[in-house]
Formats: sequence, C-alpha cells, structure tokens
Amino acid sequence: MAKHAAPTPPAQEAEPEAPKQFRFPSAFTVLFVVTIAVWLLAFIVPTGAYQTGDDGAPITGSYERTSDPLTFGERLMQLFLAPVNGLYGVQGSDGFIGPYESGELYGAAGVFLFVIAIGIFITMSMSTGAIDNGVARVAQRMSGRGPVLIAVLMVLFSIGGTTEGMAEETLGFYALVIPLVLALGYDRMVVAGIIMVGAGTGTLASTVNPFATGVASDAAGISIGDGIGARLIMYLVLVPISVWWVLRYARRVKADPSLSRAPDAEGDEELRRQGLRDSAELTGKQKLVLTTVGLTFAFMIFAIVPWAQVINGPNAESYGWQLDWYFPELAALFLAMSLVIGLIGGLGEKGLTDTLVRGAGDFIGVGLIIVLARGVTVIMNNAEITGTILHSMEEIVRNTDSGIFGAVMFLINLPLAFLVPSSSGHAALAMPILAPLADFADVSRASVVTAYQSASGLVNLITPTSAVVMGGLALAKVRYDQYLRFVLPLLGILLVLCTLYIAVIASL
Repeated sequence: MAKHAAPTPPAQEAEPEAPKQFRFPSAFTVLFVVTIAVWLLAFIVPTGAYQTGDDGAPITGSYERTSDPLTFGERLMQLFLAPVNGLYGVQGSDGFIGPYESGELYGAAGVFLFVIAIGIFITMSMSTGAIDNGVARVAQRMSGRGPVLIAVLMVLFSIGGTTEGMAEETLGFYALVIPLVLALGYDRMVVAGIIMVGAGTGTLASTVNPFATGVASDAAGISIGDGIGARLIMYLVLVPISVWWVLRYARRVKADPSLSRAPDAEGDEELRRQGLRDSAELTGKQKLVLTTVGLTFAFMIFAIVPWAQVINGPNAESYGWQLDWYFPELAALFLAMSLVIGLIGGLGEKGLTDTLVRGAGDFIGVGLIIVLARGVTVIMNNAEITGTILHSMEEIVRNTDSGIFGAVMFLINLPLAFLVPSSSGHAALAMPILAPLADFADVSRASVVTAYQSASGLVNLITPTSAVVMGGLALAKVRYDQYLRFVLPLLGILLVLCTLYIAVIASL
C-alpha cells in the first residue's frame, strides 16, 4: 500500500513589520542642525559693521559693508571650534571670539558649572529622603488643589522674570517641581509650562528687569522708570493668559492622560507612587534639609537681584549690603551647600563623594546642551553678519506712522532676538540703533524699549539656541517638538496681543 506524503502545512504569511514611527531628534541633534544652518547662512548674508562710540555701542547711520573677515578654511575652523568657544571662548577687544583671545569670557563655562553644581545639590538633597517625603506630604495636602498650586508657582516664577529676568536660574527648580507635579496627576509638559512659560512670560513683560529693561533704557538714554506703567499693564494681562493656557492643558491631561503631549519618562510611575503614598512623619534631619534647601534658593534670588539698580536706575551704585552675585558665586554656593546638606543628612564620606559624582553625571547632558547653544552665537558673531541684519532693520522702520512704527519695531526685533538670545546683549546691540529712530517717528523711546524686551522674551520662549529652553526641556525630559506643539498656539496669542498693544502705546 502506497504511503501518501503528509500534506505540507501552508506557509504562514510573515506578519508585515510595523512601520517605524518618526521620532523627533534630540536636543543635541536639533542644535547640530541649527549650528550647520547658521554656519551656511553666514556665507549668504553680506558682512558689515557699524562704527562704535566710546561705550562700544553702534553709531546710527554709520553702517558700512566690510570685506569677508574669514577665509573658507577659517570658517571651517569656526564650525569645528564652536563647542569649545561655546564653553570658554574669550571675546577680544576687536569683538572676535576664540579660545586664545584676551578679553572677557564669552563662553558658557559659568552657566555650565552652575548647572553641574545645581545637579549635585539636588541629587544630594534627594539622597537624604527629605525631598521624597516633603513632596509626598505636599501632594497629599494639595491633592484637590492642583490648579491653585500651578497658578501660584507660575506667578512666583513670573515675578522673578519681570523683576530680574529669571532665566538660567530656573534650571535648578525642575528637580523639585517634577515629582510634585507628577504626584498630583499631571505630566512633564505641565512642569515645563509652570517654569519656562511662567518665568518667560514675566521676562517678556519685564517691569524693572535690569538685564533687559535696565540695559535697554540706558542704551536708549532714558530712565528705567520710563514706560513702567505700560509694562506693568502688559504684565497684568499676559501672565494670567499664560497661567490659563497651562491650567487648560493640565486639566485636560488629568482628566484624560491619553491627551498628554509628553509621554511618561522612565521612573515616572515610581515618582507618582512616592508622591501619593502615605508619607512618614518628617524627621528632624529631613526638616532641617528641606529648610536648608528653601533658604539656599531664597538666598540665591536675593544674591543676584541688583537692588539699587532696580530701585534707583541702571547707573546707580550698589548698596553696601548688595551682593551682585553671578554664576561663579552661585556655582560655589550650591557646591558648598551640597556638602552641608550631605552632612546634615548623615550620608558619610563615601555617600557624599558618590552622590557628588552621580549628581554631576546626571546633569552633564544639560550642561553640554548649553555649551552647544552658546557655540551657535559665537559663529554668528565671528562671521560679522549681525551688523548687516541691524542695518536692514534700520532701513525698514524709517519714516513710518507712529502706530505702525511701534508694531514694526516689535516685529523686527523678533529675528534679532533669535540671533542674539542674550537679552542684555540684544539690548546693548540694538537700542543705540533703533531708539534714535523713534525720534523721527515721533514715538517715545520707552515704546522702543518695550517693543525690544517683548520680542526678546517671546522668542526666548522657543529659540533652540537658548540654554534656558533646551536645558530646561532636557531636565523636564520633554522633546522640543512636543514643547513646540504645546506652546506655539499660546505664542500666537501673545504675538498678536503684543503687536497690537505696542502699536497702541506708540500712538499715544
């Protein structure tokens, strides 16, 4: 009897591979692309410069085209050295920035070390267990009042922005706010909104910010108090709008987590559980740690506010008790207080050293992002294209109606704010050129100052060359594209309101 071959089982069809989802590049990749784009732009934009006065400010009407200051080989070297110059490039007397120049430090070495010191301080504080227990207790007490907490924190950050231009200083608060917000049922985008949008909107509507309003007013030849009423009205209108926007998003995400624009990062569930658990009573050591953390941040704010200049004008002499600290002193403060926290928490010698190294390592990525962002501005500076861009703006705003002049003045400061993300640098560069144009349009110079600082603040909420934006998003673990989708509609609202408001005050 013939044997029949067993039937061959039908070949199973291979399941089609799931299409790979597009993943937006990291902050490092974004900054790399921006660096290349700006480097290429420098080949297209003609070089030019203004003559400068004794104070180094450009003189109106003195713009002249210049020969290309760099050969192609030198341009390649500028691209190659951009991260190095971004860290410790020095600006010489001729304005050129390089690692071997003699002059003032232009690189972000101070901010870089400040971020590392903040990382060590926060990591040391969390190692004591005080932060976890403290967050849990606050989360329990505020479990039904999350919106109130968001609004209060945003207002506090906005006050820091409007009074002293709170920017890089905000980087130290992410590690404190993240677990609290997650424990209350929100996502990491809410954290970015509270800190970045809160402080950024306050800076946009600076009232007595000496680094923006003060520098610009001085360069425009007016008092820092000129136009303060109009700026205060702007603050009182724009900050509530920003708070509403973040609260609107927060409520939607809490009601339906699938609407989140920032999916959970690794460890978020653990942070939520820690915040929602029944917390143990804080020990005496933990209470002392939390008190020390709070006092350290409060002292930081006190130390950096130029009180005399805020009260009496940008040229006033500092009070005897005024510290006038900046990033070098702040970095030293947080390093020293890290040791104090470790000793209070009883971590011991090995615990201290291990935590110090771990904290520095956790924040090194943020520091590198800040360095890369600063490297972009070095390329723009050394290519000598900023003068040409200023000159094109000078031509645009001549002989216009006062209302149109105000609106145009705001709009032309937007691209300049991208090129010069430093608010004080933007003011020192642009105000000597733009402020005198107000005289020809019969517009107060205070309106020009308001237009400049509003544009600078608006752009610095999103510009990828800003250490505050890219560093803050890295700390919040929010991708840049996610943040843009969250914040761009709000920026559209602020853009329209600022344009109309500045047009109105320029017409008065």
